Amino acid sequence: MGPKKAELLAAINQELIEPAIAQLHQQNKKGLVVIVDNLDRIEGTTKSWGTSQQEYIFIDQAEYLQKFNCHVVYTMPLALKFADSYNRLTQRYQEEPKVLPMVQVQQIDGSDCEAGIALLQQMVLARALPEIDEQERLKQINDIFDHSDSLGRLCRVTGGHVRDLLKLLVSWLKKDFKEGKLTRETLEILIRSRRNEMTLHIDAQEWALLRQVRQSKKVSGDYGYQKLIHSRLVFEYRDREESWFDINPILADAEEFRI
Repeated sequence: MGPKKAELLAAINQELIEPAIAQLHQQNKKGLVVIVDNLDRIEGTTKSWGTSQQEYIFIDQAEYLQKFNCHVVYTMPLALKFADSYNRLTQRYQEEPKVLPMVQVQQIDGSDCEAGIALLQQMVLARALPEIDEQERLKQINDIFDHSDSLGRLCRVTGGHVRDLLKLLVSWLKKDFKEGKLTRETLEILIRSRRNEMTLHIDAQEWALLRQVRQSKKVSGDYGYQKLIHSRLVFEYRDREESWFDINPILADAEEFRI
């Protein structure tokens, strides 16, 4: 479809976007924003001429990505932020990429971030008790969980990664649905199972890098670190606009960290 890009863009603008914006203006709306999600999942495979698929789309094709006659938000692979070509990427767009970090559940010193944990707890409770306010939900935690600490454990162990939290919550519900309450015992079984799945694919070099991240709270642009981030073995957090990194908390009790 490469040779047809210009024609396709013109058709999309004329037949879809411009009529949509006209209708929105009639409704006293300011305009149209299109969000193109899941592009952060594009693999870093290499083209025959040596350019990665990620660089080809977001850098080489930047001109075309900005041809739509409306506001567009693209999600991009985090690996590009650590790539040597990142400066080229920022020069192709008017705005620099915005990083969407994990919901902060811990401070850089390892202590709890109470505000982040509280928000994640409300996110879970709102799915079970959507009709009542936040304070009333907190009073009913023990009607859903065997102990309030069990919900806190779910929020901490998933490191503030919302999708991972929800996936683990769904698995927990499936296991304990018939028991009446979600129990800490079942959660710990699921955590061990998930940890085992993750560690099966980590080699000795990656364990060494993970130990470095755990100690220094930093990563570099090396391929190994990019792989850790892409595989969600390492998470990025932001505190007062400063970023730092840490291992996925599910890995924290792995035997390899005791070496």
